[in-house]
Amino acid sequence: METDELLGLRNLGKTSAQWLHATGIHTLDQLRQLGPVDAYRAVRARGFNASKALMFSIAGALQNVHWNELDPGYKQQLLEQLEGQSDIDSEPD
Repeated sequence: METDELLGLRNLGKTSAQWLHATGIHTLDQLRQLGPVDAYRAVRARGFNASKALMFSIAGALQNVHWNELDPGYKQQLLEQLEGQSDIDSEPD
């Protein structure tokens, strides 16, 4: 049986890994390339009811730290990036 690379990452459990797989993210390299904000947005776009904690979990997984140990300034940056993208998406044509 093939091992699930995402399940081996810190902070990511079975459900998180399944959601990421459903978006086409199967490896650490793919996750790193997309980044925490876009990976979170991809999961939400597929209709999964993921909270922002998933975005922080992904960020922590990429840094190999528990998501609660992420620098508060970095967490704020992620939130601003997420909100900035949402604002762009919701602007009228």
